[in-house]
Amino acid sequence: MSTAEEKIQELHLTLPKAATPVAKYKMAVRVGNMLYVSGHGPARISATTPITGRLGKDLTLEQGRESARAVGLNILATVRDQLGSLDKVVRLVKTLGLVNSSPDFLDHPKVINGYSDLMAEVFGEDAGVGARSAIGTVALPGNIAVEIESIFEVK
Repeated sequence: MSTAEEKIQELHLTLPKAATPVAKYKMAVRVGNMLYVSGHGPARISATTPITGRLGKDLTLEQGRESARAVGLNILATVRDQLGSLDKVVRLVKTLGLVNSSPDFLDHPKVINGYSDLMAEVFGEDAGVGARSAIGTVALPGNIAVEIESIFEVK
């Protein structure tokens, strides 16, 4: 069975540089064996990766999923930066996904699956799938399409 760091290599994923705060907060806070990761927006993983826009108006469901996956890459970069290695993650405990959407868009959980699928690929179907909420909002900072925060159990 591959470790998380080996899975990153096997999946040919390139993590971006760990993000820095854009306001007065920390990117993550460790309390005992829990790592609380602040809300992250999407990383640009390709020239076509949707970073901004509203689901149901500017972006399709598939573009939203891609944006959520890009947020996952940003979160993985922060977790690695905080812990030194993704292999120190025991499991994903909780995810809160916020989707910038029009009032008639109802597929928020399907958008956040872009993030959840990535976590399952990296950490496995058990350790990479935790409790989750996915909600729509009328606006997110900088008009980003998706914002996600997570809690991880760590070694």
